[in-house]
Amino acid sequence: MRIVIGSDHAGFPLKATIVEHIRSLGHEVHDAGSYDPNPVDFPDIAKTVTSAINEGKAARGVMVCGTGVGASIAANKVKGIRAAVCHDVHSAHQSVEHDDVNVMCIGAQIVGAWLAKDLVTAYLKAEFSTDEDFRRRVRKLAEMDEARR
Repeated sequence: MRIVIGSDHAGFPLKATIVEHIRSLGHEVHDAGSYDPNPVDFPDIAKTVTSAINEGKAARGVMVCGTGVGASIAANKVKGIRAAVCHDVHSAHQSVEHDDVNVMCIGAQIVGAWLAKDLVTAYLKAEFSTDEDFRRRVRKLAEMDEARR
């Protein structure tokens, strides 16, 4: 699977560990920045990550910022994106299985490298459920996207 990853300056140090881990799982990674620890605005990185997904250049995305919250807010502003902050393994896989999340956001100031690897593994192994209840709910999310102005 092709994965796009981005971070702001707070997530920059953890991003390198995550990129290496994604590659070790056999996935291709596109790094959307930031490329150094200098301050950068997470909405700019979110635009690049979400564009790669919406343009079909990546199947899923990972964003890393201080708490994961800002990245999630920014990514969810983009039509077609379902982003979730995940700081536990259950949320990392269930967000995909139940909600078809396509961007996982991690807080580098919240989780360490070992947990981040476990989160990414769970997220990338998960598949959207075929259960009609979950499918119906995600269709309703898409309808909400369409209603946005």
